[in-house]
Amino acid sequence: MSSASLRVKSAQRDQRKNPALFPLQALSFFMADMQAGVGPFLGVFLLAHGWKSGPIGTVMALGGVAGMLMTAPAGALVDTTTRKRLYVVIPGIFTILASALILLSQNFWVVSVSQVATAIAGSAIGPAVVGITLGIVRQSGFNRQNGYNQAYNHAGNVAGAALSGWLGMKYGLPAVFWLAVLFAILSIISAVLIPPGAIDDRIARGLKADATGEKVSGLRVLLTCKPLLILAAALAFFHLGNAAMLPLYGMAAATQKHGDPSMFVAMTIIIAQAVMIFTSLIAMRTAENRGYWLVLFISFIALPVRSLIAAHLISSAGLYPVQILDGIGAGLQSVAVPGLVARILNGTGRINVGQGAVMTIQGLGASLSPALGGWMAQDLGYPKTFLILGTFAFVSIFLWLIFFRTLKNGNLQPAQTPQMAKAL
Repeated sequence: MSSASLRVKSAQRDQRKNPALFPLQALSFFMADMQAGVGPFLGVFLLAHGWKSGPIGTVMALGGVAGMLMTAPAGALVDTTTRKRLYVVIPGIFTILASALILLSQNFWVVSVSQVATAIAGSAIGPAVVGITLGIVRQSGFNRQNGYNQAYNHAGNVAGAALSGWLGMKYGLPAVFWLAVLFAILSIISAVLIPPGAIDDRIARGLKADATGEKVSGLRVLLTCKPLLILAAALAFFHLGNAAMLPLYGMAAATQKHGDPSMFVAMTIIIAQAVMIFTSLIAMRTAENRGYWLVLFISFIALPVRSLIAAHLISSAGLYPVQILDGIGAGLQSVAVPGLVARILNGTGRINVGQGAVMTIQGLGASLSPALGGWMAQDLGYPKTFLILGTFAFVSIFLWLIFFRTLKNGNLQPAQTPQMAKAL
């Protein structure tokens, strides 16, 4: 084994002993339910209050668009701030307020405002946690720690969904909102427990710790980085088809009365997130050995297969393959996308605004998906809607194949080089 590899492994052992990692992983666990909020339960909740799928999709889209527009600016703020934990605390407070608003009134504009406010506040969570993680473990440890963070995050989603399903079935859907409040409070506590001195703010934004005189690259670096633009476009088309699948599948089951709607929706989340726990760890190791191109390619393929099964099996039997495929696609991306952006933009000082920019373009597809899917389902029915949504992933696959050489040359390979080992 080379001396560089030994130095990397020694640094990784030291990082695992870092006292900041426990609250970071606790944050990853609890923020899962805070980020999702009531998620697909919102659709079932509003259906029970007389809403139709079109307006429900529109409300979800409004929140998605608001979050999308604010993600890049939020990433820029995370790059410049030395108080990164604050960008987790504020979204937690807004999640609490939004849950209370929806419980008090199911008026269209009240629900819309709550979703928009939560989305704007929550736009900083992703870049903030990436920045905090990078600032603690540095570039060489980021892929591994991000993999563990995502595993904890998916485990939090499983716990949140299981509790939501049980509470919704036993006490009614309002109990799901109170659970989101609890997870938000625990997320705030976890963020506060991360020692601020453990976060190197220069490394957190993609600069070397000793580069005190280094000029930070301008925002134009994001517009001239071809691999980053291809990645963002591929993700946008993928999520244009993917984001609406889960809430629509839950609503399809609810309209066909496949058991208790709370528990059915909970099971859709539990199955997918349980698969994501293992998939994120597999993605972490695959990225170390084979690079990120293959990881993302497999994730794109999962959506068309999932949509085909969803169109023909809206039942408890179809629930398992549909959500297992969701877990494979989303689990792979949860590790590959942040790691890839951090890899591409390393040294620019713009990693977190880059994370935000990619999330913005990705969010463009995700935010339009519920409205598009909701209105299609209302006019065409759920099976045809699932098939149409699945076709959007073919654009992602096409981009990933046609720009294969550009992407391979765009720093997508494993990054544990001697230079990174020295940076430890």
